[in-house]
Amino acid sequence: MNSSPTPNEFNNIEDRENQPDSGDPGLQRFALRLKNSMGRDILVQTELDKLRTQLQCDRVILYYLYYQWKGQVTFESSSQPIFSIYGSTGADDCFNQEYAQLYQQGRIRAISDIETAAIHPCHQNFLRSIYVRANLVVPVIVDNELWGLLIAHHCRFPHLWSASEFELLKTAAETLSTAPEILDLKR
Repeated sequence: MNSSPTPNEFNNIEDRENQPDSGDPGLQRFALRLKNSMGRDILVQTELDKLRTQLQCDRVILYYLYYQWKGQVTFESSSQPIFSIYGSTGADDCFNQEYAQLYQQGRIRAISDIETAAIHPCHQNFLRSIYVRANLVVPVIVDNELWGLLIAHHCRFPHLWSASEFELLKTAAETLSTAPEILDLKR
């Protein structure tokens, strides 16, 4: 009597071995987190690409604040590779508790030209270092906490931001802040 599996039985064994055990709760949680993070990534990247096109700017970023007002550019839509700051932890030493509280309260900040704006020299130098000429910054508030900043940049030329551009970026930040994929990151 032959105890070796037949080719069909062998395929069934291989199929079972390559399938996740649906009874494994750890594996189920991992698969769900993976699915949610992929959904989040697609949602955010699509939103940033759309914003950059609508605003006709050089770069739109999502800056996630992870610890005591330190953060990282976690998503980016850039018109040219030279303008990319994706992954940057941007050591803007000027961003402190005072500025964080203003953004926590809903502050929207627009600078039409960093070269003529009345801003602190350290902030001006930081913006120059990342090729910013004009920027628009809107807070992303999740569960009444400052989660991050949604930022649009013009990298080559000054730009006078319009009320409709303010509203567009503000609405996008509100959309992101209420997306289940983003809310799940806080839990």
